[in-house]
Amino acid sequence: MLKNKLTEGKFKGDAVIWTVFLFLCIISIVEVYSAASNLSFKSGNYIEPALKHTGLLLVGIVVMIFTMNIKCRYFKIVTPFALLFSFILLVIVLCIGESTNGSQRWIDLGIVQFQPSELAKGAIVLATAQILSAMQTPTGADKRAFKYILVVCAMIIPLIMVENLSTAVLLCTVVFLMMFIGKVPKAQLGKLLGTVMLALALVVTMVMVFGHDEKKEAAQSPKQQLVQQEEKKDETVVEKVFHRFDTWKARIDDFLSNDYVPPSEVDITGKDAQTAHANIAIASSNVIGKGPGNSVERDFLSQAFSDFIYAIIVEELGIFGAVFVCMLYIVLLFRTATIANRCANTFPALLIIGFALLLVVQALFNMAVAVGLVPVTGQPLPLISKGGTSTIINCAYIGVILSVSYSAKKKDDANSPAEAKAAA
Repeated sequence: MLKNKLTEGKFKGDAVIWTVFLFLCIISIVEVYSAASNLSFKSGNYIEPALKHTGLLLVGIVVMIFTMNIKCRYFKIVTPFALLFSFILLVIVLCIGESTNGSQRWIDLGIVQFQPSELAKGAIVLATAQILSAMQTPTGADKRAFKYILVVCAMIIPLIMVENLSTAVLLCTVVFLMMFIGKVPKAQLGKLLGTVMLALALVVTMVMVFGHDEKKEAAQSPKQQLVQQEEKKDETVVEKVFHRFDTWKARIDDFLSNDYVPPSEVDITGKDAQTAHANIAIASSNVIGKGPGNSVERDFLSQAFSDFIYAIIVEELGIFGAVFVCMLYIVLLFRTATIANRCANTFPALLIIGFALLLVVQALFNMAVAVGLVPVTGQPLPLISKGGTSTIINCAYIGVILSVSYSAKKKDDANSPAEAKAAA
């Protein structure tokens, strides 16, 4: 009954995807309202951040409904324009982009800041799905598909990586999974994985050599600090090109540090404040949570409404609430996989799997950071964290999944009575 209602008029598509999306929106509004205490204090209006976020979600829903009513075959037309537009915007943001928290990722449009990397992620998924679908053979993807995908990625991903390594890693992970699902020869994937591991080892080595962890350097002797300062003078050019190395090195050092720090000596005001307060939020949840709106650590976490909102969810909703949020993303992925499996054509199937992987892998990144399993990455929780560009574009991804769920040709269409009658 619910499915029939949703497929009428403009609100079409799979009922399970709709349900997951609505739950995520409701949780988002409640938790952003609770977590945005710092913004509320600055504005003097406790409800203003939540109202702005709700308005942004409504804009995202409008975008989602518009996208949902586009037939899936038309998404192919968008691909070359999306790639070109993304490339131009990424170059612009590197040259004249707005810098926030030490990273230059945004273009200031006056009313809102636009993050080109969010658009670029969708463009890469579109291109990868189109290449894999166009070059499918009875035994899997043609070997040339692998090369074409690498060429497309080489145009976009390095531009993202300069200022946003975690997004580049996320995108590479999704593309690799799409190639695996798209039956790219395993020998090619194995070589790629080996090359990526070597490249990652090289990048980490460069970060540890050229980066500077100010916290560690402050603990050195005056003589060692003098040597470090002399080295910095010789690395001026390197620092200008790779200025994010300092941040990356500090995060790696913090994550790999096994030194025991007594509770009384935990730094809750310096660079480790976010991680420390996130840990406190999770530890103080007492399994059942403090209840919606009762978080304490939201007042100390500067990114409580964004990067660390999952820690606030755990603190307020407890383990059961945290598991429920995690399960929403898992249901989204598995339901999308079910819809993709029913598609008669490869392109829509790979397209929605790619978008679902983007959302779910990013969500897992965010949750892993919040609970201390991986270094801080700066990735928001999709469709829950407070955001501008990401919220609207993530809604568009859901719109694409809904579009495919009702407009893509299904495998069983040929067995339907109407098709059988037409064939007769």
